[in-house]
Amino acid sequence: MGWHGIYTVFIPVYVFLLLPVISALRGQPERFLIRVAETQWGLMICVFCLSHVPALLALDLPGTGDRNVLVIAFLVIVVQSGDLLEYFFGPRIGRHKIAPSLSPKTIEGMACGILCAALIGAGLSWITPFGLLAAAAMAAMASAVGMAGGIVFAAIKRDRGVRDWSHLIPGQGGVLDQLDAVLFAAPIFYHVTRFYWGIYPV
Repeated sequence: MGWHGIYTVFIPVYVFLLLPVISALRGQPERFLIRVAETQWGLMICVFCLSHVPALLALDLPGTGDRNVLVIAFLVIVVQSGDLLEYFFGPRIGRHKIAPSLSPKTIEGMACGILCAALIGAGLSWITPFGLLAAAAMAAMASAVGMAGGIVFAAIKRDRGVRDWSHLIPGQGGVLDQLDAVLFAAPIFYHVTRFYWGIYPV
């Protein structure tokens, strides 16, 4: 319908205001804030953040035609590559852990991962509407936000006392374990892409 404003605020505003009302009407104050917060974060991760990946298909971007799926591929590749290279470089050159009780990520490893993601993004600029330097910047931004999301998801799992979101992939966890960084980066990537490269009807 092209109602971008409704799309971007429906869950984080209207649904988030409605959920505690429904919960309060049940008349059970025990663990009220925890129950509402858990439900809201579940929606943020599994619906709101996730929905911004296919939402990239609906953007009217210059030079992409009906190939917006390549923009999704760009997002997934740069974020996953940055994560993988951070995992490779972190134990080898990392000296300063960012959140020692939550994640093995180090400042040095993340810096290397983000830099490598930027280089990969520049190499993939031809599949995007961004241009060389802008593609590198978008890749670096998406990678950095994705790594921050990885730390957030690690904190949630530690709080829940679980190692993985599920056991769908033996030894690797589930879909959320593999794509948590992409999900966290997707809304930021979507909005920056739409703001700077979206074509709006007059």
